[in-house]
Amino acid sequence: MSDAEILYHTIAEALPAAKQGKLFGCPCVKAPNGKAVLFYWPKAECVVFKLTGEAEQEALSLDGAHYFNPMQDRPMNGWVQLSFHYAGRWPEFAAQAMEYVKGLQ
Repeated sequence: MSDAEILYHTIAEALPAAKQGKLFGCPCVKAPNGKAVLFYWPKAECVVFKLTGEAEQEALSLDGAHYFNPMQDRPMNGWVQLSFHYAGRWPEFAAQAMEYVKGLQ
């Protein structure tokens, strides 16, 4: 298991009310409403966060951050991919993503 994946699991276990699941066959955190919050993308050793508003813009402003694009030319708006370079920010974005997704219907 890579350092990035270990950190992902540490963050996932620390998020209040988080449920473990799968998204795109990858480890995923879900909110109590069953909606995906974030997931670990092993192909790039990064975490992808469901963000909105200022949190989304702040994440996208980081060098190398971008919308998750699992299929060429089909980026997923609101799903921001952050590399292990920003691992220190992962817990912050995980908390913001959880707060956002918990409120979705």
